Amino acid sequence: MTAAPLPSPTALAAPSPRSEFFGGIRAELPIAIGVVPFGLIFGVVAIAAGVPPLLAVAMSSVVFAGASQFIGAQLMGLGTPAFIVVLTTFAVNLRHVLYSFSLAPNLTHLKRRWRLVLAYVLTDEAYAVTVMHYRETQTPLTHKHWFYLGSGLTLWSVWQLSSVTGVFLGAQVPASWSLDFTLTLTFIGLLVPTLRDRPGVAAALTAAAVSVAAAGLPYKLGLMAAALAGIVVGVWLERRA
Repeated sequence: MTAAPLPSPTALAAPSPRSEFFGGIRAELPIAIGVVPFGLIFGVVAIAAGVPPLLAVAMSSVVFAGASQFIGAQLMGLGTPAFIVVLTTFAVNLRHVLYSFSLAPNLTHLKRRWRLVLAYVLTDEAYAVTVMHYRETQTPLTHKHWFYLGSGLTLWSVWQLSSVTGVFLGAQVPASWSLDFTLTLTFIGLLVPTLRDRPGVAAALTAAAVSVAAAGLPYKLGLMAAALAGIVVGVWLERRA
C-alpha cells in the first residue's frame, strides 16, 4: 500500500486575499513612515502659500499626490490661473500613466469599480512595492490586486494623517530639520533594490542624467523627459541582450 502524496510546498503556501492584503500593508509600512515628514511639510507649505486649512486637507484626500499637491499649493499662493494649475499638476502626474501600463497585465481581469479604486491609490511608493512583489512571487491572478490595495491604503492613511497634522501643527517644525530630504532618501531606498541587471542600471542612470539636464523645463516636464529617456535606453538594451 503506497502512501498518499504530500501536497507540494507551493500548494501549502498558496496565498489568500487576506494574506495578500496584509502582505501589502507590511511591505508598505516602512516606506510610509518615511513619507510622514513629507506630509508634515506639505501642510506647512500649503498654509504658508495662503491655502485655507480646509482646502489643504481636501487636496490630500482628493488629489492624493504629494508632488502635485506641493506645486499646486505654491501656484495657488502666487495667484496662478486655475487652468495653469491643473495643466501643471497633470504634467507632473503623467508618470502614473507609465505605472499603469506596467501593472495593467495583472489587473485587466478586474471589474471597473476595482480598477477605479486601485487607480485612486496609485502612488510611487505603492507601485514600487507592488511591482517588486509581482516579480518575486507567483500570486494567482485573482488575488494580486489585494496586495496592491493593502499597500495603497496604507500609504493613503499615513498621508492623510501626516498632512492634516502638518496643516495644523507643522508650522512648529523648524526649517533647519530639513525634513524634505527624507523623501529623496525614501525614493533612493525604493529604487536601489530593483536595479538587478544592466538595462535597469542604464535606465536609472540615463533618467538621472536627463532629469538634471532638463530640470529647468517648465511645468516639471523634465520629469517626464527623464522617465521616457530611461525607458528608451532600458528597452533598447533589453532587446540587444
